[in-house]
Amino acid sequence: MTKKWAFFAVIVSVGLLAACSQTSQSNQQTKSTNDVSLAPEETYANNCASCHGGNLEGRIGPNLEKIGGKMTKDQIVKVIKEGKGDMPGQPQISDQAREKLAEWLAGKK
Repeated sequence: MTKKWAFFAVIVSVGLLAACSQTSQSNQQTKSTNDVSLAPEETYANNCASCHGGNLEGRIGPNLEKIGGKMTKDQIVKVIKEGKGDMPGQPQISDQAREKLAEWLAGKK
């Protein structure tokens, strides 16, 4: 009987640790995404680079190296917020961080 309780305690402990770990990672990701003190390059690296490439060169998503010559800051803000074509909107990026990111991208000409 004691072995069953010990086994049960271990299982519960592992489950609680796993749940706490996931919450911590989720909170960390939310903080970094919504942290307006981040430079736009960091916001880009955290949210955009996996599809648009670490150097704006494009991967799954289009090349953004000269996006400022094709779109205005306001247009870029709208695409980041709402998405366009195959790109989903990015609601996890705060309005202020989105504005900073769009301004940075609009300067790429």
